[in-house]
Amino acid sequence: MRVVVSIGGSVLAPELDPERVAAYADAVERLTAEGCEIGLVVGGGGVAREYITTARELGGDEVELDELGIGTTRLNARLLIAALDEAAAPAPARGYDEATTAFRRGEVPVMGGMSPGQTTDAVAVALAESVDADLLVFATSADGVYDVDPNRHDDATRFESLSPAELVDVVLPMSRDAGSSAPVDLLAAKLIDRAGIRSIVLDGTDPDAVVDAALRGTHTGTNVIPEGSTEPARWTEER
Repeated sequence: MRVVVSIGGSVLAPELDPERVAAYADAVERLTAEGCEIGLVVGGGGVAREYITTARELGGDEVELDELGIGTTRLNARLLIAALDEAAAPAPARGYDEATTAFRRGEVPVMGGMSPGQTTDAVAVALAESVDADLLVFATSADGVYDVDPNRHDDATRFESLSPAELVDVVLPMSRDAGSSAPVDLLAAKLIDRAGIRSIVLDGTDPDAVVDAALRGTHTGTNVIPEGSTEPARWTEER
């Protein structure tokens, strides 16, 4: 079973906590020991936002700000590579072909951002599509996808499952709402819809949640299920 995991920077390294990074590395190693092929994409989190805010105040243009964010995601990726040691490819993959080659070598490819204007959510979907992944897991600071931003609406309702097209419909108004934060960005949602990739959006603050979701399909987040898709065979076996 081939799984791509998108790990938010605020989930992996909220305060550059080595124990959190080590816990994620342990979770990945448990998955590989169970026979899963794992690809990882790491976000920038709060550190990236601090750099971007400072650079904006200094007059940096949007491309420069994006490049700062990309640089931070790759630093976070290197933290995870260090924790994974020999299990991971030795440096963050800078292209999907490079990540695919790492898979073929039996290594765990770890990626950060790729290009200005593209989030690591979108990178994760593109990687999942390029390596024909069975599952894409978004390990976020949210516990799933809601009909409205739960940080701003007390009556927000979490979806147990959505189709990719429904995910786009839910995320679209959030992407237009200043100050609102969607658990998956609009471009990533559109790419999931295009590629028809089975996905899970969950609270990734506990790395064990990613392990349970990948191995057994058990979680408290939101399933994104393309029309006509079936559960990974592994989940049936585990149950």
